[in-house]
Amino acid sequence: MNEEETILVIDDEKQIRRLLELTLSASGYKVILSVNGKEGLIDAATNHPSLILLDLGLPDIDGQEILKKVREWYQKPVIILSVRDSEEEIIKALDNGANDYLTKPFRSGELLARIRAALRSGNDVSDSSEMTFGSITIDRVSHIVRKNNEILKLTATEFSLLLLLAKNSGRVLTHQYILKEVWGYGYIEQTQYLRVFVAQLRKKIEDNPSKPLLLITESGIGYRFGE
Repeated sequence: MNEEETILVIDDEKQIRRLLELTLSASGYKVILSVNGKEGLIDAATNHPSLILLDLGLPDIDGQEILKKVREWYQKPVIILSVRDSEEEIIKALDNGANDYLTKPFRSGELLARIRAALRSGNDVSDSSEMTFGSITIDRVSHIVRKNNEILKLTATEFSLLLLLAKNSGRVLTHQYILKEVWGYGYIEQTQYLRVFVAQLRKKIEDNPSKPLLLITESGIGYRFGE
């Protein structure tokens, strides 16, 4: 059960709010419902939810603007639920700070899985120098990566790429964001360059690089580090 986890739903569709309330409550989450952007901002500030489910097509304030406003102070996960399915809209939301993006209609099982992953990511923030994901251990201070306690030989760039993805575990990062963070602004259009490095990294950390479980491709968008 998830009695300590509170999820704020910001959505103007009554049927969607009801569906989410039933689905989330059945899984043990406390649910707060907001019918528009203004109300959602107030509820986010006063109730301190563990996660926000945000619709983009709100009647008063566009969801992208709500996202940018909450990201000025809210550090916990935000998942977008929207009928907008264009690649441009998805990338914009992720670059504005969304952790994940699901298009409507969505499957309840998939939504709950994405919520669990996002909450794990939000709760795993730690001052510890080491992060562990299954058989993989990443030491942020010594820049050493181990798989099954054996040290992997990673280049400095491969380590930076892996660390960025791992620190954002469960969150979809766009190609442009990764390229900017690891290589700099001059590389933000070099998506093929990124694909080469991801392929190299998969060979080193994945048990089966052709069926990756850690470095997951979000087609046309970017990558997500899973567990």
